[in-house]
Amino acid sequence: MRADRFVEQSPLLRARVLGQAGLVTRAQAVAAGLSLEAVRWALASRRWVALHPGVYLTTPGRDDWEVRSVAVLLSVGGQVALAGPSARFAWGLERREPETTHVAIPASRREAVRPRLVVTRTRHFDRQVHPTAWPHRTTVEHSVLALDRSEPADRVLALVSRACQQGLTTEARLADALALRPGQAHAALLRECLADVRAGAESAAEIRYIRDVERAHGLPAATRQAVLGQNRRCDNLYEDQQLVLEVDGRLGHEGWTGRVLDGVRDRAAARQGRLTVRGYWPDVALTPCEFAEEVGLLLRLRGWSGTPRPCRRRACTVRLARAA
Repeated sequence: MRADRFVEQSPLLRARVLGQAGLVTRAQAVAAGLSLEAVRWALASRRWVALHPGVYLTTPGRDDWEVRSVAVLLSVGGQVALAGPSARFAWGLERREPETTHVAIPASRREAVRPRLVVTRTRHFDRQVHPTAWPHRTTVEHSVLALDRSEPADRVLALVSRACQQGLTTEARLADALALRPGQAHAALLRECLADVRAGAESAAEIRYIRDVERAHGLPAATRQAVLGQNRRCDNLYEDQQLVLEVDGRLGHEGWTGRVLDGVRDRAAARQGRLTVRGYWPDVALTPCEFAEEVGLLLRLRGWSGTPRPCRRRACTVRLARAA
């Protein structure tokens, strides 16, 4: 019987093909009762296309990320899952499809080197792979943490905050995953970052503000994601000074609509007697000391009795101002 007709008439094989993005392996086809001769005929007639040795696409012409990823998983075979940037793309945490496919396999396995494939062997394979997600992939937590040491710290902060804000994970689950990774890059930063995420920080810029502006310079701790009424929230509220400080990274502030909503929130805060101040990425990433001075002055003008203290940066403008 022709292979394409056999697939239609075999419930087992049809279910496999539908569940595997139109793909089937030679072993699966033979186990379902299709002869090797029928497989060869399907390939020769171009009704099937070989994407990898022993892995066939039964719907020629389809070429998308899911097909390519599942084909790699089937070609590696056995216990294997998408990992790193490939898993993050599958979870919606990466906007750009990775140029190479990254997979994880148990530490006891070996896999031959091949082009456009990066293989990571892990001793905690069963604990790091999601039990039901398809295509098979590492959990959100381990996907987020699977970063090279060369990745900048802000990349780590952005991924952690994005995963939590999208409701894909929690800081507690990320902390548990971090405990399984003793050699984790940026481990100290991640532990500190997770505490800030628990407190309400929702972006890399907000975490930068808490860490490098407020905490580093001894400013009072604001209330994170404070409710201002009618389901309106703000990034940071200094209640005693009636000061609202918004940190505009990107998420939630994009485009004209975002700016209009920001204006609505600012006017609502003003009606309650609160001053709204906005900081931007350059303020928290490039000139945090100067920004801390500005915020400290505003807080003092509104009743705070403290003063900003110098941070550990040698060129901290707070230190230089005191020495002048």
